[in-house]
Amino acid sequence: MRSESNAGENSSTALAAEVAPRSPWRVTKVEALPAFRLAVAFADGLKGTVDISALVHSPNAGVFALLAEPSLFAQARLDYGAVSWPGDLDLAPDAMHEAIQEHKVWAL
Repeated sequence: MRSESNAGENSSTALAAEVAPRSPWRVTKVEALPAFRLAVAFADGLKGTVDISALVHSPNAGVFALLAEPSLFAQARLDYGAVSWPGDLDLAPDAMHEAIQEHKVWAL
């Protein structure tokens, strides 16, 4: 039984490094662009654009209709390798990667 603990062993940074996803489709960078588009980069170096302008203005947008508000759309961020927004909205990074790999753009 150990009598001492190493603070670094249990830190959230150390834990995050151990469980960091290494999937090639993990998003590593996101930037909100005008006209409801995003510039994204992936762990494998792939870069492209996500265009959700049609989705956010669609009558079938569902929860994504909230993103038609430019100030909310601009709050795009990364959560565990996926693009997300406040309110638990996110996009599937694997589908995004596949579409961008094939077409350089993922239009929803």
